Amino acid sequence: MRIAPPLLSLSLLLLAFFAGVTAKAADAPVPLTAFFGNPGVSGAKLSPDGKRLAMLVNNESGHDQLGVIDLADNAIKVVGTFRDADVGYFEWVNNGRLVYDSRDKSTAPGKERYAPGLFAVNADGSVRRQLVDTFDPWVKDATVLEREKMPWNTYVLRQPGAQDSEWVYVMKVNFSRDEGIDEVALVRLNTLNGANETVKAPRWTRQWWLDAKGRPALVTTVEDNREVLHYLDAKTGQWRKLADSDAFLRSEDAVTPVGFAPDGMLYVSSYGKRDKSALFAYDLAAGKVAATPLVDLEQYDFSGELVTDATRLLGVRYTIDTEAVAWFDPAMKQAQEAVDKLLPGRVNALSVAVRSTTPFVLVESWSDRQPPVFMLYNRDTGKLSKVGESRPAIAAARMGPQALVQATARDGRTIPTWVTLPAKTSGKKLPMVVLVHGGPYVRGNDWRWNAESQFLASRGYVVLEPEYRGSTGYGAAHFHSGWKQWGLAMQDDIADATRWAIAEGIADPQRICIAGASYGGYATLMGLIRDPQLYRCGIDWAGVTDIELMYAGHWSRADDLSGAYKRYGMPKLIGDPVQDAAQFTATSPLKQAARITQPLLLAYGGADQRVPLYHGRKFYDAVRQTNKNVEWVVYQEEGHGWTLVETRLDFWGRVEKFLQKNIGQGGQ
Repeated sequence: MRIAPPLLSLSLLLLAFFAGVTAKAADAPVPLTAFFGNPGVSGAKLSPDGKRLAMLVNNESGHDQLGVIDLADNAIKVVGTFRDADVGYFEWVNNGRLVYDSRDKSTAPGKERYAPGLFAVNADGSVRRQLVDTFDPWVKDATVLEREKMPWNTYVLRQPGAQDSEWVYVMKVNFSRDEGIDEVALVRLNTLNGANETVKAPRWTRQWWLDAKGRPALVTTVEDNREVLHYLDAKTGQWRKLADSDAFLRSEDAVTPVGFAPDGMLYVSSYGKRDKSALFAYDLAAGKVAATPLVDLEQYDFSGELVTDATRLLGVRYTIDTEAVAWFDPAMKQAQEAVDKLLPGRVNALSVAVRSTTPFVLVESWSDRQPPVFMLYNRDTGKLSKVGESRPAIAAARMGPQALVQATARDGRTIPTWVTLPAKTSGKKLPMVVLVHGGPYVRGNDWRWNAESQFLASRGYVVLEPEYRGSTGYGAAHFHSGWKQWGLAMQDDIADATRWAIAEGIADPQRICIAGASYGGYATLMGLIRDPQLYRCGIDWAGVTDIELMYAGHWSRADDLSGAYKRYGMPKLIGDPVQDAAQFTATSPLKQAARITQPLLLAYGGADQRVPLYHGRKFYDAVRQTNKNVEWVVYQEEGHGWTLVETRLDFWGRVEKFLQKNIGQGGQ
């Protein structure tokens, strides 16, 4: 199935742009809390039989609770809650039982002392058990198990499993001395009595996949820079090697599991000799990828999931410029068409219970202007009913239109670029924020409501988000062309996309600010250095300030920041500290801080282990020697990003004032 959808065009974007001209200019700005407060409802999931709906609901005290709705009478009951913490991830164990873990959204990473634990409860709130230790003070009312709870470094496997017994699978993670991950053991755990049994696996296992019947079927092992995919052969009971590839560089021979269909067929994403990865069936007996893809996205790498029930592969969900789905099941295709007719102009993601005995289909609906809304569609009556909204204070009519356009870099490479325009405005040559995504080797965006870009658009700024070379999701060539290009061609792509917006008449060339976090913070500083005539100001939060510091620094418990990544991944993707020493100096914001004369806002987390505080501190000490217009803020307990609502409100309030002063109506 070859899919080549058109991009959202700039002409359509501009039609939406001018459609808001007649709106009242005197509307008060949408408050920061509407964008950066915690969501009201999230994570809704149908029970396996489709008779109940579980979801996270934010209560009056600001904490997430686990609620269950009985769809027969719409009665709702809170079944999981903590006095001063939040329910985190949850999943159905069977038709009448759930597991969930904990988190504390009011505690920043610097004060986190407690593992998430694991709890189980019946759908009516009874038979609550604590299964995994947390060392936490807020869990006082869980029934004590007769046997010892599992240790704190045990986490629920975020896959549904069979959902037909009291058992679930959990992961016991063994951390290495450098706080990376050595091995991940899979444990089968009884949610009633805590009984458990460990699954035998190859050494150095990092990731697990269950088959469609909820049985362990695949693992990846990582040793040094080699990632090996193994299959647990049901006939022999032995693990068998399927594929071997580079763990960090996404090589052509990589085979990435997507999931199993109920008939036992494995589906994988793979490049082969292609520029774009696609979804293929995988012949387990022969150990090879099928010759013809099942889903082939002409302009994008495949990223998505299988949609199944207990007996059939219903469809495949995937991401292009937005999320879409290819239905193979006629009934689901018909339901999709009916819902899309009721909710036009939105992405409407449908999911059905694995063994449904009801007519209910769960709908998560969103657009560029509309934050996610959860609804139930009744296939018998054709009616939709709203269950909850993620951000009820956001009015879609007051948000700005977003589109993916194509800018051209100076060497001819196409740079996919997201443009979000303010609603309710009538002119061109608007002030613009160039918002650079982090990573950098990730995909930055897709067509959906985004708090940061919509907040900036609500304050009157065009928001430009380039998918510069090195970004993933747009093919192997686009990814590979970003290797060793920090501060070089990757930086040029951002500047060339900015010049595209000026040439199109969208941006006022005298009122452009560059901003970003992590790698985006690095690109912000390098943009001010390399293109001082283009950017009037910069905003860097949690940004890398020197590549050499990345090699010398300490790392968090994250696979991509392990010692192995520094040895095998970074030298190829970013550069070698010996061979590329001159390049590191030329592309170091820290070593060139004196060249930055524009106004600058710097914000860092005191507990950040991915980009530790010394990145920001060293740079601030250097830049303020020659630039007095630098604002510096440290959120002492925050990590690599802002966890606390009060931090988000403070930071984005600072951003609002900073932009208004430098490129807003009050700017020069």
